[in-house]
Amino acid sequence: MKRYIGELIGTFAMVFCGTGAMTINEVTGGDVSHVGIAITWGLIVMAMIYAFGDISGAHFNPAVTIAFAYAKKFDWKEVPKYILFQCLGAILASGVLFMLFPASNELGATFPADGFEPWRAFVLELLLTFFLMLVIINVSTGSKEVGTMAAIAIGGVVLLEAMFAGPMTKASMNPARTLGPAIFSGKWEHTWLYFTAPPLGAILAVISCKLVKDDQCCDNDC
Repeated sequence: MKRYIGELIGTFAMVFCGTGAMTINEVTGGDVSHVGIAITWGLIVMAMIYAFGDISGAHFNPAVTIAFAYAKKFDWKEVPKYILFQCLGAILASGVLFMLFPASNELGATFPADGFEPWRAFVLELLLTFFLMLVIINVSTGSKEVGTMAAIAIGGVVLLEAMFAGPMTKASMNPARTLGPAIFSGKWEHTWLYFTAPPLGAILAVISCKLVKDDQCCDNDC
């Protein structure tokens, strides 16, 4: 049970701080700034890996959990429980933000930028998650994101991708992170792409890792 609670708290903290930065930026007319939002995402991911990597593996993302299971680093029977607690953490975080900032219309919701077609957003989210999972699987220990290398590398790639892709898709890379704000903002129109592209991108990362690192990518055959 401790692992599930770790996933809940870690996902709560990640969504609360990351989408919280987006929400505060919205209600203050840009005081946090796009750069500040990207830095917030990277730092909170890094901090939560340090906090919960040894306990739950610090997935905080259904796409990551599914990819670890696909790589045979994680038991498929545990996947639904991890995803449930990740989603609960995200929903609770968005609920708190909804109470704190009722003036916000978005609460960090994910949707493509105006003029950026959904299929383009799908491809971008798939590639963003591909790069993220590629880093995760190469710096993790089994299915656990632990240690200085994992925290800095994963937090760094989240910051990087939020920095350049955030204006186009909000750089979700995480179905749970999309679910929470969608529930309280009512912005469901494009959630399908954020629920499907990240798991596909993460699985593709596992496949590509196996192609180039036969002996180290997976504990067993991918």
